[in-house]
Amino acid sequence: MNKKMVLFTIGKLLKVESILLLLPCLVGLIFSEKEAVSYAIVAVFVFIIGTLFSWKKPKNRNIYAKEGFFIVGVSWALLSLFGGFPFMLSGEIPSFADAFFETVSGFTTTGSSILSTLSNMSHASLFWRSFTHWIGGMGILVFTVAFIPIASGRTMHILKAEMPGPIIGKLVSKVHVTARILYVIYTVLTLVQIILLILGGMPVFDSILNSFATAGTGGFSMSNVGIAGYNSAYIDAVITVFMILFGINFNLIYFFLIGKILPVLKSEELRGYLGIIAVSTILITINISSQYSSYLKAFRYAVFQVASIITTTGFTTANYDLWPMFSQVILLLLMFVGACAGSTGGGIKVSRIQMLFKHAIQELKRIVHSRSVTSLEYEGETIAPKTIGNIHAYLVLYLLVFVGSLLILSLENIDFQTIFSAVATCINNVGPGFKAIGPTGNFGFLSDLSKLTLSLVMLAGRLEMFPILLLFSKSFWKT
Repeated sequence: MNKKMVLFTIGKLLKVESILLLLPCLVGLIFSEKEAVSYAIVAVFVFIIGTLFSWKKPKNRNIYAKEGFFIVGVSWALLSLFGGFPFMLSGEIPSFADAFFETVSGFTTTGSSILSTLSNMSHASLFWRSFTHWIGGMGILVFTVAFIPIASGRTMHILKAEMPGPIIGKLVSKVHVTARILYVIYTVLTLVQIILLILGGMPVFDSILNSFATAGTGGFSMSNVGIAGYNSAYIDAVITVFMILFGINFNLIYFFLIGKILPVLKSEELRGYLGIIAVSTILITINISSQYSSYLKAFRYAVFQVASIITTTGFTTANYDLWPMFSQVILLLLMFVGACAGSTGGGIKVSRIQMLFKHAIQELKRIVHSRSVTSLEYEGETIAPKTIGNIHAYLVLYLLVFVGSLLILSLENIDFQTIFSAVATCINNVGPGFKAIGPTGNFGFLSDLSKLTLSLVMLAGRLEMFPILLLFSKSFWKT
């Protein structure tokens, strides 16, 4: 492993975080809040640590797969660790386990929270919580690769380790240009949503923070009542559309913007993603219609919750714990499905599920026609056996993490629906679960062991298992 390059890259990332910490510091100064000092102190501290790590530029600046996974895994843990320091220093979240959980939930765009009330939080901290969603949505390493030169080559290994999906492709020949294009699209869409929310009567500060949370498919809100507090069909509609939009593969959005419509129309994943949303919305609308005054109102709440859960944003406008069990089960299943690969959404991803389904059908055909030779195709290309093997490995690790975490949380001795949905919502980076951690609950009552466990689960889910779990592998540390 190129240890010098690893330390150098991590140092660069910490310096980027120190600069980002100045933004909530500025917000605190604008609102004349003492919490601004906490963010300034931590920003200086993190900058010093980052400078020590990246003081000398290595001669060998190549990054290979091993270095890429290590950098991503360690960086996300350190960024979350240091990102929680302002909460503790200001006294707004004095507990280490709580501050770490809240920050990991922010960067991984999960949106699960330990806070029972947000009315006592400073504007600086509210901004930082939502801004971590925006940074974590596309990825802080993607941001760094896009705008700060790090390695002499092979930075694609960093993008592969951080960006979600079974297959990661480049839009153009140079990786840093691809990353830059993605962030420009990401930023423009966020700005458009901010403007539309302001036009709908939402306060400017609220519009910025809710757009950060939507873009990153995170779900941290300005208040405990969330988006429901605005009681606006227009705001619900805008956020619904953008949640769905940010759940689409950004490559397809890029193709659409440059006029290449055919790849967008031919995309199997996009059709599957939109089809799941449509079918789920129709089924839930019919199922909950008796609880609302009209089908239109039932549709409004159904489509918002469906879009929020499948994109793993986690916003809520209705207490779905009060909905019929049929609708609750659909939402639970959507947590696992997730959004498209190459989006800011979490979950297993629609593309993985489609490929596994095709593989299962292929295996059934082989049982009947044992001598037949068929190739597996997806999105117009043949799927390599290595890709299917990678998906199987991912699902095995996913299941092991899920079961292990479930056993640890069972020590809490609370109802099964709560602990099961707690693990499900954290590993899929959704946010709210059911029962005690549902739309009206939070994770604050859990023990420190459970919070730290779920923090690691959120990191593993966001980075799709491998970068985090490889850190615990003996063979990974061998030269």
